[in-house]
Amino acid sequence: MRTAYSVETVRAAERELMARLPDGALMQRAAAGLAASCADLLGRVYGARVALLVGSGDNGGDALYAGARLAGRGAGVTAVLLAPDRTHPGGLAALRRAGGRAVPGDVGERVIERSDLVVDGIVGIGGRGGLRPDAARLARTARESGAGIVAVDLPSGVNADTGEVAGEAVYADATVTFGAYKPGLLIDPAAERTGALRLIGIGLEPYLPAVPDVEALQHADVAERLPVPLPESDKYRRGVVGVVAGSARYPGAAVLAVSGALRGGAGAVRYVGPAADAVIARFPESLVHAGPPAKAGRVQAWVVGPGLGDGPDARQALDDVLASDVPVLVDADGLRLLDRERLRSRRAATVLTPHAGEAAVLLGVAREEVEAARLSSVRRLAAEYGTTVLLKGSTTLVSAASSLSDGASRASDTSDGIPVRVNPTGTGWLATAGSGDVLSGLAGALLAAGLEAREAASAAAYLHGLAGRRAAGREGGPMGASEVAECLAAAWRDVRAR
Repeated sequence: MRTAYSVETVRAAERELMARLPDGALMQRAAAGLAASCADLLGRVYGARVALLVGSGDNGGDALYAGARLAGRGAGVTAVLLAPDRTHPGGLAALRRAGGRAVPGDVGERVIERSDLVVDGIVGIGGRGGLRPDAARLARTARESGAGIVAVDLPSGVNADTGEVAGEAVYADATVTFGAYKPGLLIDPAAERTGALRLIGIGLEPYLPAVPDVEALQHADVAERLPVPLPESDKYRRGVVGVVAGSARYPGAAVLAVSGALRGGAGAVRYVGPAADAVIARFPESLVHAGPPAKAGRVQAWVVGPGLGDGPDARQALDDVLASDVPVLVDADGLRLLDRERLRSRRAATVLTPHAGEAAVLLGVAREEVEAARLSSVRRLAAEYGTTVLLKGSTTLVSAASSLSDGASRASDTSDGIPVRVNPTGTGWLATAGSGDVLSGLAGALLAAGLEAREAASAAAYLHGLAGRRAAGREGGPMGASEVAECLAAAWRDVRAR
């Protein structure tokens, strides 16, 4: 499990550790890891030209001490000082002793253009807002120069706690972060600026709380959660998922949702709706019923919404499903028909799977606001609707709502003991029609198998992302949603094999 902690939490842990270490020891640990990472990227340190973009404070100090180590190995290191009167004095002295030099920021562009590697030590994890004009100019020059860019702890200009980018920010080829991941490194739009992400241990682990702010599953975590049939299993023990999807206009949505459910390990899929002929033609193992859902037969979970439309029949089907006492996943058209109070009154689990546009409608904000602040948006959705929310996008997030003693509900945070999940798999090639329908069916199958809502949503997003990568191929290329569904079984086997 990859875990991430807020700036406040990391700083509190650092203070506890520093109280037990000699003065400056923690910075030296960070600098040693940073220098080693820079050396790995350079390949050959001797004779390489390195530019350090140095702001005020400890972030610039880390860059300077790392630069001193590189200079000691024969690199030509130049520090570009953006705040000369507030530069870390110990780090600057160490760089000069090692043979490095320092120049003011107004000549920084010439230094960058002659460099093989640029180290971004402009702003640390406490920074808020975008880069100031002089720093932004140097960041643009670095990106255009062709030199490799290594960010110290995080790319300058991004919000370490939220992943928001409120102005210009550094685009790094690699980010070397210290002690613990920060949420913003894992969440877009900041995550797309981190490049390859490397964590350097500096001894913080004993001082970090057991519950992080954000976490990301890895193969072993997902493998532990996937259901495995026992010798005595039958289709009901494995889970029967009901799918209420499709319409005369969108029969394919029903087919894709059923495909995701079948490939998601369901013991059986019970389809309800007007696209029965299309479903049976593609998947003869499906059970079909004209409806209403309450009369379709036994299920352990429902998936409702893909391609459903917004007519009276769709509304009635959604109401029928939400009246059941089993977990329900609502996607696509179903999201537009929701009644907030109805959801909050359900006793069984509910999962909503909006993309940014649908989330914006549910929250009553602009789509751009959701895309810019994905973490706060998913938390707010979970709180307001009293559900588990899977917010789809470039980084898919899963947030659960915790029930309080007074019957209210709020978004998960560390005080609730339920971190937001970030999905680390996936590819931009998954942005194709019907991909979300496959994901809904897959998550519904995991709900029917008995996984708790947050676990089902997280595991489904992970497998769906891996299947998307497989379908796109090693080099990446266009594929359809049906190809994603066909790759789910292989993704499942790959997770379990590792």
